[in-house]
Amino acid sequence: MHKDISIVAADDHPMLLKGLVEELYNYNYNVVASVNNGALALSEIIELQPTVALLDIEMPLLSGFEVIQKCAEKDLKTKFIILTSHKEKSFVLKAKKLNIQGYILKDEPAVELHKCIQEVVKGGNYFSSEFTKILEDQVSPEIEKIKFLSPSERTIVRLVAQGMSSKEIGEHLCISSRTVEKHRSNIIQKLDLSHEMDALSSWAQEHKELILSI
Repeated sequence: MHKDISIVAADDHPMLLKGLVEELYNYNYNVVASVNNGALALSEIIELQPTVALLDIEMPLLSGFEVIQKCAEKDLKTKFIILTSHKEKSFVLKAKKLNIQGYILKDEPAVELHKCIQEVVKGGNYFSSEFTKILEDQVSPEIEKIKFLSPSERTIVRLVAQGMSSKEIGEHLCISSRTVEKHRSNIIQKLDLSHEMDALSSWAQEHKELILSI
């Protein structure tokens, strides 16, 4: 029924990979390759150009995200689904930035992955309910806050996210440290952060992927 959908599957845990492939066969998908590291995944995807690539995030040599980035540079038609245990906001942010079509958690039933594959093949997106919850409850509110920052303030937040001090930011932008501190104070107020010394730096590091994508 689904033999026309070719799939490359990648996971560095042998038992999980074996179970994944068996589930895909149960749904009659055409699994053209199953590999245990990111470099092999990239090689097989480029060579075979499957309909769908199912990728774990943390793998040897290249992460799932890195594989997707490198494939994007080659403008492949393959659809990408992340299959992972990670629910952290930073991973959700990264997936959003890469415009990944699907994101499914490993502890969900196999039918969810099947639904995801069917949806992305049709050109849609399909995300775990947990992914959507984090996106709506944690990520989207931060995006709305950032929208209230002026262009100058967004520039400073980006530089803070890169680990630059007020002095370094001032030198980089050719403005005084005092001006930078004024901007930082305004940013803290708009983002509704505490006035602790490292509050903005901590927030910027936590939301680095989001900040650099806007």
